[in-house]
Amino acid sequence: MGDPNAEEAVLLIHGFGANTNHWRFNQPVLAELLPTYAIDLLGFGRSDQPRARLKDEPVSADAVHYGFDLWGQQVADFCAAVVQRPVRLVGNSIGGVVALRAAQLLGENCRGVVLIDCAQRLMDDKQLATQPAWMAWIRPLLKTMVRQRWLSTALFRNAARSGVIRSVLKQAYPSGANIDEDLVDLLFQPTQREGAAEAFRGFINLFDDHLAPRLMAEMSTPVDLIWGEQDPWEPITEAERWARTLNCVESLSVIPNAGHCPHDEAPDQVNPVLQMLINKKSIQQAT
Repeated sequence: MGDPNAEEAVLLIHGFGANTNHWRFNQPVLAELLPTYAIDLLGFGRSDQPRARLKDEPVSADAVHYGFDLWGQQVADFCAAVVQRPVRLVGNSIGGVVALRAAQLLGENCRGVVLIDCAQRLMDDKQLATQPAWMAWIRPLLKTMVRQRWLSTALFRNAARSGVIRSVLKQAYPSGANIDEDLVDLLFQPTQREGAAEAFRGFINLFDDHLAPRLMAEMSTPVDLIWGEQDPWEPITEAERWARTLNCVESLSVIPNAGHCPHDEAPDQVNPVLQMLINKKSIQQAT
């Protein structure tokens, strides 16, 4: 285990539909360097799953507005209450956006961020200019439909089946590596909880929230990128653009033949990069 008296720690933040166990191949390795934590974002894994409240719906004591401010504050609060030392944040997919928002909230207590195939959220209203013209025509109907709890719940229940999960994983992990029963089960089991559909409803209604490039444009915290070369959902060309144009981005490491979750699909390639980044940043901080 990492030195419990170490000056810094690492916090791992999962992507949509995942949980702490998605770092099964990474957390033990990183913990040899620094104390390493993983967190279940609200609505996922073993965390509470409160009812979703959309932005324009009445405030209710038993409902939350799922989004990056909520999750970012959760991470910041966890760091203050549990980690209690400066932290390096590592986030996959939407966990990357959460990490960036949390880094803003943590300020100097965040020493760096590593984004692994960070979600670019193309359905956000601010991305409309990059979308096909026909998308502008269907968006009002799309927004009206996904607001309906009966529909979002039905969509979630259709997706929350082992066979569907395995099919999606075959897209996300193009090499097919590590798509095992443990992976399917760690994604499937939380979907069977009573409130599991609520975070899904909240997320698919996020049409105006934080975008990674905008967050990074305002940051001085160093950011490093790790990207699966064959990511079917988040093109590597965008990561390359971030590396060229955003001052806070210090490096881009490309993982050959890997997809959206290279930390789990190709941990033998990703773990050495994470170890190198942690060691490098620790040395820089010490000097």
